[in-house]
Amino acid sequence: MQVVVHGSELSAATAAAALATVGHQVYWWPHPAQPWSALSESDWLKSEPGLLDQLQQNIAEGTLQLCDSPRSLPAADIYWLGLSADQRHDADQWVESTLSKESHDFVLVNNSTFPIGHTEKLEELVRRDRQVAVALPDMLEEGRALGMFMRPERWMLGSENEWAERQIRELLRAFNRREDVFQLMPRRAAELTKLAIIGMLATRVSYMNELADMADHLEVDIETIRQGMGADRRIGHEYLYPGSGFGGPSFARNLHRLSRIGEQSNRDSALLKQVIDVNAQKQETLFRRFWQYHDGQIDNLTVAIWGAAFKPNTARIDQAPVLRLIEALWAQNVHVRVHDPAALPSLSRYYGEHPLLTLVDDNYQACEGADALMLVTEWKCYWNPDWRRLATLLNSPLILDGRNIYDPGFVAGHGLVYRGVGRKADPVSESE
Repeated sequence: MQVVVHGSELSAATAAAALATVGHQVYWWPHPAQPWSALSESDWLKSEPGLLDQLQQNIAEGTLQLCDSPRSLPAADIYWLGLSADQRHDADQWVESTLSKESHDFVLVNNSTFPIGHTEKLEELVRRDRQVAVALPDMLEEGRALGMFMRPERWMLGSENEWAERQIRELLRAFNRREDVFQLMPRRAAELTKLAIIGMLATRVSYMNELADMADHLEVDIETIRQGMGADRRIGHEYLYPGSGFGGPSFARNLHRLSRIGEQSNRDSALLKQVIDVNAQKQETLFRRFWQYHDGQIDNLTVAIWGAAFKPNTARIDQAPVLRLIEALWAQNVHVRVHDPAALPSLSRYYGEHPLLTLVDDNYQACEGADALMLVTEWKCYWNPDWRRLATLLNSPLILDGRNIYDPGFVAGHGLVYRGVGRKADPVSESE
């Protein structure tokens, strides 16, 4: 098939890379706001495992051609929209001004997170029987996007047109061999299902964070509670990890979008508002632990932070918990040293020069003379640190684990004070 991919989002880049590897001829038109020259140098694309290499290989082999304007695009079987939510008017304009004038059959794939019902609006702009718009919600996760596309657990296909369904099945046939992973549903149902999934996952995380507060008060280890809950087959272990808040360019934004849908229909969701509030509070959890440990005397102290990206294997800091944490520390004149394997350039661009911020390339260097170590993003390189070395580097023996990745007793056994989310341990003296 001839496929045109339009957009500069992760979903567009991943679709262009994956579809070009299986025999389709793909023409990629990035959004003018972020052309290929900028995309190819972006931190998030460079840090996404395997994606940039695959794109460059496809370009070299000729299965993927870059286009810089709609005038250079061919007539295609599939037009794939991977645009950001605030670019939907650009999508409408392109469909109305260009695709509506095409006379051939095609399927328009809405892989963007536009408002509910927008796929139907796109189809109304073309108005021909076999020029059909379908919803194929973007369910990719940063840090493993290419693998998820090429080995999907499911495709949620929103379509009421059998011919369009057949075209999409053929388009994605190479990624649908082991078992049929398509879930067919109406277009609006597919659009809402994506947001509903985000809401459920966020609710599970926030619920665990609420339980972690109770566990702290009752002096119970939240990890024991988590394992007990996860063992119940009706619940399972996924997204039952308490922590210092979630973020990201898609997850948090889509949660707010789901909440607004309720407001617009005069059905405010008290639950979703609470989920959002709990997450905002949890982003300052490590700050409060730091404040309590030092009895509020934190002026001019220094904190080391490991991890700035909103999740491992990405360079993005969009709505990342670290931002709220850093600003809370700065409000109390606390010096902050940050290490992250990929996100330091993003953090530098976000804050620029700041007298209380130091970005360091060595995670242990960040800890020299610091009054606490805060683990914010659970990169694999942080999972097994040299605890003896940390005990000698830190000015105060305080480990604040915002992802509960460490063993409290093991950390305390090295003379360090451990505080997690619903977990804690203090060093045991020799007399005990």
